[in-house]
Amino acid sequence: MNEQKGKGAQEGRTERTRTIGRRQMLKAGALGLLAGSAGVARALAGEGSSAGKQKRLAMVIDLRKCVGCHACSVACKAEFNVPLGVWRSWVKQVEQGRYPNTRRFFLPRLCNHCQKPLCVEACPTKASWQREDGVVLVREERCVGCRLCMAACPYDARFYHPETHIVEKCTFCIHRGEPSCVNTCQGRARTFGDLNDPHSEVARLVASQPTQVIKPEMGTEPQVFYIAANQAMFGRVAQEGGKHNATERLL
Repeated sequence: MNEQKGKGAQEGRTERTRTIGRRQMLKAGALGLLAGSAGVARALAGEGSSAGKQKRLAMVIDLRKCVGCHACSVACKAEFNVPLGVWRSWVKQVEQGRYPNTRRFFLPRLCNHCQKPLCVEACPTKASWQREDGVVLVREERCVGCRLCMAACPYDARFYHPETHIVEKCTFCIHRGEPSCVNTCQGRARTFGDLNDPHSEVARLVASQPTQVIKPEMGTEPQVFYIAANQAMFGRVAQEGGKHNATERLL
C-alpha cells in the first residue's frame, strides 16, 4: 500500500513538472513573439519616419549634361505664354579664356524655391507665399505689382509682366506634376522630385554627388542644386544685372 502511494506521489510530481515545463515554454515563446513583434514595429516605424516626412520638392541640374540648347527656356515660354524680353527660366552663358584657349559654360536659371525665401518676407500683401512642400508661388489676385519681392530676391528670378502688371516667376509647373523644362531637356540634365524621399532620384543625386547652390551666403537655402558648377560663373550671377540671355566673357 505504501509502495503504491509512493509511486502515485512520484507520478504526480512528474506530471506537475511536465505542466510547469510546458507553461514555461509557452511563456518563453510568447515573450519571444512579443519581442519580435516589437522589433518589426520599430523597423516599420523607422521606415515610416523617412516616408512620413513632409514632401520637399527640389531640382538637381547636372551641368555636365547641359549643352545650352535653350529647349528648357522655349518650353517654359510656351507653357506660360511668357512675353518676349522676360523669362521664368533661362540659360546663362559665360565664355572663359582667350582664343584659342576658350571655354563656354552654361548655367540654367530659375526660381530657387528657397527654404527661407526673402521674397515672401518682403511682400506687403502676402501675395508671395510658400506651400508646405516648399514651392514658392504668387497669388495673382493679391499682387499689386509693387516689385518689392523682385528687389528682395537675390537671384533675379522674378519679373514684372508687362501685360498683366503683376510679378511672375517659376512655379515648378505644379499644375502638371513635372516641370516642362525637365520634360523637354534633351540631355536629361534636370531632375525633379521629393528631396525628403530617400528613394527619389533627386535625393540620391544630392546624397551621392558634390552639389552647389547659388549664393549660399545669403542663408536662403536654395532648393535648386547644381552638379559640376563653375564657381567663377557663379560669381558672375551677382553682377548679371538682369541680362538673362546675354553671353558674358569671363577672362
